[in-house]
Amino acid sequence: MSLKDAFIAEQKHESGLTQKILERVPLDKKEWKPHEKSMTLGRLATHVAEIPHWISDIIHIPHYDFMKHYTGAHTASSSEELMKIFREKLDKANQDLAQASDETFNRQWVVGQGEKIIYQLPVKVAIRGWGMSHLYHHRGQLSVYLRLLDVPVPGMYGPSADESM
Repeated sequence: MSLKDAFIAEQKHESGLTQKILERVPLDKKEWKPHEKSMTLGRLATHVAEIPHWISDIIHIPHYDFMKHYTGAHTASSSEELMKIFREKLDKANQDLAQASDETFNRQWVVGQGEKIIYQLPVKVAIRGWGMSHLYHHRGQLSVYLRLLDVPVPGMYGPSADESM
């Protein structure tokens, strides 16, 4: 299996798990947060939905400059909008992965802020970290938010206290 096919297969598997948790987010409580330093529920859920865009950005923007490319934080206003964001970003990421070559995966990706270089990684490592592990990390945070709001938490890699597999 090629690297791009492995990434696409993982995305397809994980997207079902991500969809399960995003569908449970009570956006009527989107301003809630567990701590003053935490993101709001709505912003965190939207962030999870948006994260697949990193795969596209990593493939298409060899030097990502936060001062130039970052467009600001958005919060979905409804569950429909949240799921639309997720589906659009995921579909675009999978299309971009399908068109990527081995040469693309082996080139360097640089992320910075103005003149400051934050990271320089091979594209294949950046996709794994920024595009996938990043999503799984925030999806885990989102599960804690749901628990604190007494919303049943779906099982991800096995059963949860609220859902058997």
